[in-house]
Amino acid sequence: MRYFAMVAAGATLWGCWPLFLRQAGLTGAQNALLALLIMSLPAPFLLRREALRDRRALIALVAMGVADAINVALFFAAVRRGPVAVAVLTHYLAPLLVALAAPWVMRERRSMRALLGTPLTLIGLGLLIWKPGEDFSGWTAALGGASAIFFAITVFGAKEAARVWSPLGVTSVHAAIAVATLLLFFGRSALPPLELPVLWVVAGGVLSGLIGNILFNSGLRRIPTAAASALTYLEPLTASLVGWVFFSEALGSWGLLGGALVLGVGVWVAAESRVPEDSPLAPISSTS
Repeated sequence: MRYFAMVAAGATLWGCWPLFLRQAGLTGAQNALLALLIMSLPAPFLLRREALRDRRALIALVAMGVADAINVALFFAAVRRGPVAVAVLTHYLAPLLVALAAPWVMRERRSMRALLGTPLTLIGLGLLIWKPGEDFSGWTAALGGASAIFFAITVFGAKEAARVWSPLGVTSVHAAIAVATLLLFFGRSALPPLELPVLWVVAGGVLSGLIGNILFNSGLRRIPTAAASALTYLEPLTASLVGWVFFSEALGSWGLLGGALVLGVGVWVAAESRVPEDSPLAPISSTS
């Protein structure tokens, strides 16, 4: 359970980002670049020759960095276009994609609780973030759904890279690649101004970015990808609670019910007993 707790703690810290971002007042690209830059600072000290020789892990790390930059760009574009509820809900199709693809991409056993729990948590998330009276935007949904694809790629990339790279290495080196990708995509508009509010994003980069990702990647090495993806729903749950407590954004009775559903299903997925590899009850993994 310790590794499940690490993944849950990492996702919870990701959900604390609004505490820092709302104080800074920067654009989405500026926030993303600054946060990833802070996360990438240890990268020069983590480049090991042995790790660089593992081509599969290196390709996974590069793919993770590029995918994370595209994920951020698409997600913030969805949020900027709005409504935010549609952007967030479609973005969090990613855990469902991971749960469905993990048996083929990572050759992992199917987690029935993750497969059943992911759509249930999606329903809970919808109850949590849905606000009556807001219009549904097709373009926002398309951007959010596209970001979910790249978010799922980062989860698979982190899992593969973690075979060789340390959790700090996965976090920092992929962030450096993402920074370079963001600069190529946004150019000078991604550069934040040298003003005091920037320190809020720096603090968020350390706590929610660096520490949150290290915890998540540490736990991800030891638990099934599908189960980890289900626990990532703690991020929007935490963000909603932060808005309720610190920014007076009402949750309402349906929101509270949705939050309880997200938490309950997350605990249910994490508590699933798993059959050992050498047990006669263990299902045969596909190798095709």
